[in-house]
Amino acid sequence: MKEFELKYGCNPNQKPSKIFMEDGSDLPIEILSGRPGYINFLDAFNSWQLVKELKAALGLPAVTSFKHVSPTSAAVGVKLPEKLKKACFVDDIEGLDDSPLACAYARARGTDRMCSFGDWVAMSDVCDKTTALMLKREVSDGVIAPGYTDEALEILKTKRKGNYNIVKIDPDYVPAEIEKKQVFGITFQQGRNNFKIDRDLLQNVVTANKNLPEEAVRDLIISLITLKYTQSNSVCFAYDGQAIGVGAGQQSRIHCTRLAGGKADTWFLRQSDKVLNLPFKPDLGRPDRDNVIDGYINKNEEDVTADGNWQKYFTAQPAPFTDEEQKAYLATIKGVSLGSDAFFPFSDNIERAYKSGVAYIAEPGGSIRDDAVIECCDKYGMVMAFTGMRLFHH
Repeated sequence: MKEFELKYGCNPNQKPSKIFMEDGSDLPIEILSGRPGYINFLDAFNSWQLVKELKAALGLPAVTSFKHVSPTSAAVGVKLPEKLKKACFVDDIEGLDDSPLACAYARARGTDRMCSFGDWVAMSDVCDKTTALMLKREVSDGVIAPGYTDEALEILKTKRKGNYNIVKIDPDYVPAEIEKKQVFGITFQQGRNNFKIDRDLLQNVVTANKNLPEEAVRDLIISLITLKYTQSNSVCFAYDGQAIGVGAGQQSRIHCTRLAGGKADTWFLRQSDKVLNLPFKPDLGRPDRDNVIDGYINKNEEDVTADGNWQKYFTAQPAPFTDEEQKAYLATIKGVSLGSDAFFPFSDNIERAYKSGVAYIAEPGGSIRDDAVIECCDKYGMVMAFTGMRLFHH
């Protein structure tokens, strides 16, 4: 296939629209079902790069959930503890522990379920039956993978009445070293960001504490590769083999850290007994449960425990999750990793990170206030490595 005509571009008024190879060669993809759109393909090609790099760096199957050209999460194939299975709504999946790819998907899709509603999914490995069964029941726009087993493909082809977007990509495809795009009729050209992220990048530990365990190395690599394909400015919290909070596209770094930290806190709180034991009505759909859980934890648009509200969601009125209870629960969280796509200009980012259990940090360094940031890390006994490389993505 030389080119693929799209229904429209970013918006319905932006026509004509298509994808094609500038040198006239075949596209490195097959569309097995559906008709992906312009934004779908932006998500697909960015997300595929992320999981391919995670697999290469860590040797584990990787999955990411993308929305609007940034990941909501990314994860590798580490088994889930029972409480996390329940929090991710996958405790009923038979054979989950036997499929590392399915474990990666459960983690990536279950991290920020509100932001992943209507996502694009990328998988580093051939999609298997177990992973397809989980993907089938989630609200999703499409998936890209290097292949699908026959069973998995048949399952996914039943999604959206047969119109679900399923893309197969050539895993051996290597893009040109120079990339171009146009803005306002003006062509931009740059070399591809082929910077390799691995454990060697974490050698320059600048804090007094230099103890960086293997689990933290893995999580920092996950964080940094996730940031490489996240709209900047961006900060990423990671824990137990997955990104648990991504703050993307903020003009101020502290806003990135607050946003990502809030998402990480919500991820941890979802696994508390108080949330796991909420008495939901049996007919309440999964997306509605996600919204209610977010409201229960973050107390946003409505008090879901109030009279007149709780009856819509629960079989019995739950007690509120108080700020004091949440603070006490989060105080038990330790060992979280944090990556930043550019240096931290002020120590306020470290103060906010500490509140979410961060113990390990990777950032480029190079700020005139590096000493103050290092001093703040030392105050809390954190380990921080300077990578020396910025990871902006636009």
